[in-house]
Amino acid sequence: MKYIAWLLKAVIFFVLFAFALNNQAPVNLHFFFGTIWQAPMVLVVLATFVLGLFAGILVMVPIWLNARRQPRPGFTAPPASPATQPDGI
Repeated sequence: MKYIAWLLKAVIFFVLFAFALNNQAPVNLHFFFGTIWQAPMVLVVLATFVLGLFAGILVMVPIWLNARRQPRPGFTAPPASPATQPDGI
């Protein structure tokens, strides 16, 4: 099974590497006020992917934190053991 996983990783790497080699044509990105940035297409695609990844993480972080703070429905905390209770009780 370990060899199949490595083979799959190698195939994915070579497919992405071939994609990068086939998309080296320069692309013009037109920004505001007549600013133009020229870069290889593969870098533009990679930058777009990374920006989308970070945007998704930024949107999900508050949801994850809120889910960790709220108790799950039907979940009850276990009773405190005598070792954790204060002496006066």
